Amino acid sequence: MSESLEAIAKKRKIQYFLVSWVDLFGNLRAKLVPSRAINDMQRDGAGFAGFAAWLDMTPAYPDLFAVPDPESLIQLPWQPEIGWVASDLWMDGKPVEASPRVALKRQLEKAKKKGFRMKTGVECEYHLVNPEGTDIADPADTESKPCYDQMALMRQYPVVSKICDAMIKLGWNPYQNDHEDANGQFEMNWDFDDALKTADRHVFFKYMVKSIAEEHGLRATFMPKPFKHLTGNGCHAHVSFWNSTGKKNLFLASGKKDKRGLGLSPLAYQALGGILHSASDLAAIFNPTVNSYKRINAPRTTSGATWAPNTITYAGNNRTHMIRVPDDGRFELRLMDGASNPYLSQAGFLVAMLDGIDNNRDPGEPTHVNMYEEGHKVKTTRRLPLNLLDAIRSFDKNKILRAGLGDELVDAYVKLKLQSWDSYASHLSSWERDNTLDC
Repeated sequence: MSESLEAIAKKRKIQYFLVSWVDLFGNLRAKLVPSRAINDMQRDGAGFAGFAAWLDMTPAYPDLFAVPDPESLIQLPWQPEIGWVASDLWMDGKPVEASPRVALKRQLEKAKKKGFRMKTGVECEYHLVNPEGTDIADPADTESKPCYDQMALMRQYPVVSKICDAMIKLGWNPYQNDHEDANGQFEMNWDFDDALKTADRHVFFKYMVKSIAEEHGLRATFMPKPFKHLTGNGCHAHVSFWNSTGKKNLFLASGKKDKRGLGLSPLAYQALGGILHSASDLAAIFNPTVNSYKRINAPRTTSGATWAPNTITYAGNNRTHMIRVPDDGRFELRLMDGASNPYLSQAGFLVAMLDGIDNNRDPGEPTHVNMYEEGHKVKTTRRLPLNLLDAIRSFDKNKILRAGLGDELVDAYVKLKLQSWDSYASHLSSWERDNTLDC
């Protein structure tokens, strides 16, 4: 039996609940529910009109119900009278298959049946900018190589420390905060955990960062490439499979059996092979906006490197590759950016990893070169899509992802993303005027 949210509210003095969910575009939706009504919401769900969000629905669809998961409850550290709960979407008495959190739970259940428990951690990069979003918030942050800049970090101490204090209070075990590679850019890390918990925390982290930045008169953006000359916002994910008890890391090499020397088990290499096999198709959900492709196909920034991949390769502790193996028993996916949907991205790479295991996909040998300097010499590598349209079309045709995520979700996502592309393509930009007005 799930714990009663009504009882929790009385115990913790919660007055309101944000009954929240994420649509296909990663937007956080919610209703503010007084604690007196949360018992009914926990049983029946909070009602929404699906057409009003980014879901493939019409105004004729019946009510969409968001059923809160009490295990996801987070009491806002900066407003403790409010509790936030992640929710699963239901309609006509059935889960909505095209909803991201449901999709991730479906994949985790498939993995569980095979004896696998996926654990993940995320590195969420963001910029602190002015309220208009036209420039970074700190005019003194001007170093050409600003990564780890102590002065710039400490000028934003009021924001960064409040976010970190909140994570400490929530028990996330944050362990480091740093100024990242772009001017005005920051990253904050907390402990890895079971995939669903990480995804819920990822969703809440973005909300929390934006809320606390606003309290200080600033704006936080996770936009993949908010400034042309600066490094973009990635969202790297560290992944491993464990046994059903969560005690044994199944990706960890046993003894000296790893001939490739990266500390990974045969199972891990199969999973890695699955991701490499479908990488160009996964880009549609890892890099879901027009702007995303200005990060992964960018020229060098003022710092000297983009820190983003544009080819499908893997290696050891080498940040110029799409997949890095920084330590024994796990690997890091470096393709995802700040716009990626926390649930859908994890569901996507889990589908690919299970396919890799089921079909014994060999990732080949690691590529031990600096891809930024010598990538042109590696003739066998595949490139990632150059734009969102190519990525969407590739995703649409991938039979593995369709079988895993389901036609309903894939069709809805493709339809809505093509609409987004059409909107972008029909937009008249200042570049077009500057370059073709006098043609």
